[in-house]
Amino acid sequence: MCGRYAASRRPEDLVVEFEAVPAEGQQPLPADYNVAPTKDVYVVRTKRERDPEGSPTGAGHRELRSVRWGLVPSWAKDVSVGNRLLNARVESLTEKPAFRAAARSRRCLVPADGWYEWQKRLDSPGKQPFFITPADGSVLAMAGLYEVWGKGEDRLYTCTVVTAPATGALTEIHDRMPLVLPRERWADWLDPARDDVETLAAPTPPELVEALELRPVGTAVNNVRNNGAELLTRVEGTSAPADQPALF
Repeated sequence: MCGRYAASRRPEDLVVEFEAVPAEGQQPLPADYNVAPTKDVYVVRTKRERDPEGSPTGAGHRELRSVRWGLVPSWAKDVSVGNRLLNARVESLTEKPAFRAAARSRRCLVPADGWYEWQKRLDSPGKQPFFITPADGSVLAMAGLYEVWGKGEDRLYTCTVVTAPATGALTEIHDRMPLVLPRERWADWLDPARDDVETLAAPTPPELVEALELRPVGTAVNNVRNNGAELLTRVEGTSAPADQPALF
């Protein structure tokens, strides 16, 4: 699953990284090293363009937009349903009513520095948190879905993170992982004309998984009120999973 992640990049950098245009009228989000459900987060989506009369032109562009994490389908009676729709399992994207419409035409990318996962300790009570991030410091693009709830000025944009079975060394920490997409798959995932969801949601390439650092971090991240870059600091003396070389 993906229930917590870090997103510290400035919007000015994200629009360059993802070749996007910032949404109009939004205040920039602060760096967040402990992103939790129901917080506002950045997504990259394809925005359909309209002419001065409001009719679709058939064109579109990538837009960087802040939305609330926790998907609220357009047909939901109230927004509280979003508290339960933080993740969308890739195996049932086209089956579950909450996700299938968005999976066909409202896909997005969720930029992140990395995500947190917890591994059960063998030598002591509790769980060891890990920060999972590209070893080279590059941005992660997690596959997501977005929805628009309400009308007019009361419209609420929300998102969910798509998850898949964990692979490689990640399986020693948790059995699920975000569906992380390599750059060469961003355009296809964002294309609303593509409805071959199973093809678009193919597993994260092994080489991308192998390039991730599985970094043990302190338990301060367990509390959503804690924030700051210090949450990403490696805890010395804690071993990485067997298949993962320790990166210092």
